[in-house]
Amino acid sequence: MAGLARHVDPDELIKTLHDHPAHKAHKSSANRAVSHTTPYSSRYASATELSKFRIPHDGAPADVVHQLLKDELDLDGRPSLNLASFVGTYMEREAEQLMVENLSKNMSDADEYPAMMDMHTRCGEKAIGSATTGSSEAIHLGGLAMKRRWQEKRQAEGKDTSKPNIIMGANAQVALEKFARYFEVEARILPVSENSSYRLDSELVKENIDENTIGVFVILGSTYTGHYEPVEEISNILDEYEKQSGHSIPIHVDAASGGFIAPFTHAKAGFKWDFELPRVKSINTSGHKFGLVYAGVGWIIWRDESYLPKHLVFELHYLGGTEESYTLNFSRPGAQIIAQYYNLIHLGFTGYQKIMENALANARLFSRALETTGWYRCVSDIHRKKGDHKYEKGKKQYEDGETSADYNAGLPVVAFTLSDDFKKNYPHVKQVAVSNLLRAKQYIIPNYPLPPNEDKTEILRVVVRETLSLDMIDRLITDICDITETLMKSDTMDLAAWQPTTPSVEKQHGSHGLQAKDREDKARRPMHAGIHRSVC
Repeated sequence: MAGLARHVDPDELIKTLHDHPAHKAHKSSANRAVSHTTPYSSRYASATELSKFRIPHDGAPADVVHQLLKDELDLDGRPSLNLASFVGTYMEREAEQLMVENLSKNMSDADEYPAMMDMHTRCGEKAIGSATTGSSEAIHLGGLAMKRRWQEKRQAEGKDTSKPNIIMGANAQVALEKFARYFEVEARILPVSENSSYRLDSELVKENIDENTIGVFVILGSTYTGHYEPVEEISNILDEYEKQSGHSIPIHVDAASGGFIAPFTHAKAGFKWDFELPRVKSINTSGHKFGLVYAGVGWIIWRDESYLPKHLVFELHYLGGTEESYTLNFSRPGAQIIAQYYNLIHLGFTGYQKIMENALANARLFSRALETTGWYRCVSDIHRKKGDHKYEKGKKQYEDGETSADYNAGLPVVAFTLSDDFKKNYPHVKQVAVSNLLRAKQYIIPNYPLPPNEDKTEILRVVVRETLSLDMIDRLITDICDITETLMKSDTMDLAAWQPTTPSVEKQHGSHGLQAKDREDKARRPMHAGIHRSVC
């Protein structure tokens, strides 16, 4: 009888204990029957494991591979219940059909697919810009253009160009810091606070800009709490700085999520944020977020051609045609571009407006329900009357607004945490247990700390996409209440079973990432050292 093991390697168990004679004899696959009635009557159902880490010598029947991979993928979460992600998980049947029909089209083959390229151009009307694979690429392009404009101006003045810096808040998504690191720009990551609504602090911007600042990244929709950063206020600060110093510092607006919400909702952004402000030189957005397209498309536009340095634009002579290109990628899928155009034509302005207003209305209802329980308080504030940003215990919920214009502007994001009273009465309940128990019900709702400087507060966050209908909000509220009551009745030992599971061998091999419990002790760059990856 085996002793009590402290660790078990499942792969080794399967390899050692498999009872099939042919498996143990390692006979050539050529000697085994390949015919089968169903995938589960083939040898791959029991005798032979599909190869994990090496390309096999011989292939396997298509129906078998399809079925077994499908079975393994069933272990994934349900995309519609992935409430952690901003990325769209639903498109209409007609849009999906267009995508399937055009999966083989390559955006780099402009001459070969002129109709597709015309649709790409129509999506941006007459703007100077391009489709990208997502907002990360778009942010890098916008940042690179700012850096090159700064370099050209400094070189013309005979000044040093070796110390560029860029401003962003610690709530920024990792793509912004990636730009700085990859393109050798000092990232001045400014701390956020409750007073700044966990977003870029305008006063700190004023204290950290200088003649080497190539620009300021301002986010229209923080991935943490959904707050819009004060673009107009920061623009005014930069205007005043230019008057005093003569140095003109541009703004790039990262509107990855907000770019498809603010223009369509009654609330707008609550302030000027786009090219209406002369200080804003470029804007990016994600078509695969609230643009309502599947993952794989972003957009960047510039105010005009003068803000896109000429030597960054490549003239390509390829496959008999000539085109201008300003992207980090060459080959990239065209199906998402076609799907974006479909949405713009099919939904129109009013269609997008109805979807975004519905999402905000459902997010407000969810927020009010959470706070009414007394167990939770919301860090996000789109459910509060316009101008009212603070949570006050016992305060009556505001329900009289007719549209989003009557409430604080922001993304349809609900960021919430256990209330102080709950923590006092149930100190043994860890907030992560709520996330884990919701996962058992197939909801994916992350629990993670606020940005550095405020990271002692952990939040649960729900992104209310178009598919989170009123009926689903009702179900989600019911399940959260049931789970919370279960935790209140549980003791410390009961809760120990609901901790994060050990990552798979593939996960450990493919990434050096850490579980939440180890983020401070074992991380190469702990959270307080800069931006960490927010869920987006």
